[in-house]
Amino acid sequence: MKIAIDVSQVVYGTGVSVYTKLLCENLLRFDDKNDYILFGGSLRQMGTLKAFFNSLKGNFTDKVFPFPPTLAAIVWNRLHILPVERLVGEVDVFHSSDWTQPPSKAFKVTTVHDLFPLLFPKLTHPKIVKTHLARLKWVINEVDVIIVPSETTKNDIMRLNVETDRIVVIPEAPDQAFKRTTQVEIEKVKRKYQISGSYLLSIGVNPRKNTQRIVRAFEKVRPGMDMKLIIVGHPFMKIEPTRGVKILGHVASSDLPALYSGSKALLYPSLYEGFGFPILEAFACETPVVTSKVGTMQELGHGAAVLVDPEDVDSISEGVKSAIKDREDLVKKGKEKVKEFSWTRVSESTIKVYQRAGSKLK
Repeated sequence: MKIAIDVSQVVYGTGVSVYTKLLCENLLRFDDKNDYILFGGSLRQMGTLKAFFNSLKGNFTDKVFPFPPTLAAIVWNRLHILPVERLVGEVDVFHSSDWTQPPSKAFKVTTVHDLFPLLFPKLTHPKIVKTHLARLKWVINEVDVIIVPSETTKNDIMRLNVETDRIVVIPEAPDQAFKRTTQVEIEKVKRKYQISGSYLLSIGVNPRKNTQRIVRAFEKVRPGMDMKLIIVGHPFMKIEPTRGVKILGHVASSDLPALYSGSKALLYPSLYEGFGFPILEAFACETPVVTSKVGTMQELGHGAAVLVDPEDVDSISEGVKSAIKDREDLVKKGKEKVKEFSWTRVSESTIKVYQRAGSKLK
């Protein structure tokens, strides 16, 4: 079969970017029977797309188009014109991105990571809400198989009157690069980002990641603990300067394993996630996790993390204390939990979805 995959989102440095990158790498590693056409559209980051293609090995061809995401959303989501075959030729399977849904004669597959823009519109930029609503209309009406990373997202999708047999749950996995690093590497990265002493780690700076409550919870536990709060991620919201809190902004992905490994605990009491890569990344780096007792985070963290009420600052602060007190036990449980997730399983399960397409095309 010829399988086309829209990889435009690899350039953004998000969880969706990580998923797309690792999915392509592993599909090409395990599948030598099908022909892959990987394509992406961008104006400002065409070089990033080309670099990604150059990093891949396997049976594929690549195409880069000067097609910015805003224009793609108008053409494919709003007007729903320009079949994808006009760009990549005739294909048997088309796996779309999470941003646009082009028309196509092929068997259509897409991955819906979460429905956050629909469930929390007040915490999402109106442009993003509008784009996702427009795309989902075509996903519901036209796509043959919808891949989701969790039971939580499956349940959310089913509320949109999508038939159960069109939804396939394929849990994702951390990159193999995430593992416990040496103390030498930890100290090297701490010097790079000017971190001294012990610290807690948080990933993401926006309302969805619950950053304000994380900071307030840290303020409650800081007097009894000699440590800082290190927050990784571009600040999409204003955080008032707070003693002991340091926002690093974007960091190199190669530095994340050491940042996890050096942390006393990961604070990830997000309000909503479709999956939650940081939870598994922390488990793989032998770092205790404090996360939310709701949705996907409860799915991933059950039995291996400290689960808290994300809307209760006291619950989060008590969770931090528990994570530090029970560190050894949590590390052990996290190491076992993360073994349940692998990109071998993700790629094999995704190929089975494509094979469903092949049987329908006969």
